[in-house]
Amino acid sequence: MIKSMTGFGSCEVGAFEQGKISVELRSTNHKFLDTALHLPNGLLSLEDKVKKTIESKIKRGRVTCAVNISGKRAGEAFINKTLLKKYIEKINSVKNELKLKDSLDFNTLINLPGVLTLQEERVSPEGLWPKLKTALDTAVNNLVKARGKEGIALKGYLKKQADELKERLLNIKLRLKIAIKNKLKAFDNDEERAVFLKDTDTTEEIDRLVFHLRNFKNKINADGSIGKELDFIAQEMQREANTLAAKTFDVMVSAQVLKIKSLIEKIREQALNIE
Repeated sequence: MIKSMTGFGSCEVGAFEQGKISVELRSTNHKFLDTALHLPNGLLSLEDKVKKTIESKIKRGRVTCAVNISGKRAGEAFINKTLLKKYIEKINSVKNELKLKDSLDFNTLINLPGVLTLQEERVSPEGLWPKLKTALDTAVNNLVKARGKEGIALKGYLKKQADELKERLLNIKLRLKIAIKNKLKAFDNDEERAVFLKDTDTTEEIDRLVFHLRNFKNKINADGSIGKELDFIAQEMQREANTLAAKTFDVMVSAQVLKIKSLIEKIREQALNIE
């Protein structure tokens, strides 16, 4: 099934009593697979495992993964008495120097930087991994589903553009027969006719466009990572369309070729979003 490179997936699971692990994944289009991780302090050792889990199901795109641990288990409150004494000494020294009479308020002192801290209980990364893996697996699956849903819409759009492109190619072939027949009547001899036919022969370009178009339609029905192949085919169609435009001598055909070039450009733009 064709997949888009754009999507979002998330999951939240309980890690411990009143604690949760949440995982959010966002992906956008990219030439290759590029994974960016945002892990909490203390979990950086799990980076390789997280990447491998994501890359097992995502083959292309820029993926951003954010992991958050909320409601960590609280440890003990700690008052840094040594630091508090230094604060008091410095404050008293300034008070005496400036002859200030304000008394020291405990609530003010306790809120000075570094005096009162809450030491959270450290959680082992390896101990958290099973829960994180569960959340990550679900988030990745949700991302894959979102990319698949977007891929279905892209497939419908590309098929519609490809069908219109095929129809315009048929119109060009029919119009060229009439235009060539009428143009040949204007020449006086066979030599002029032969030169004209050689310079304006577009059979090869049209046949190649038809071939590439057929290949393109087959690919959008295939499974796997096909975005790069679709982009390559679209580039080949673009090149043939440019050559066709250079050989065109009929106004009506030129108008059709411009439409074809526009369709191919739209196809290529959307192909860049496919995994």
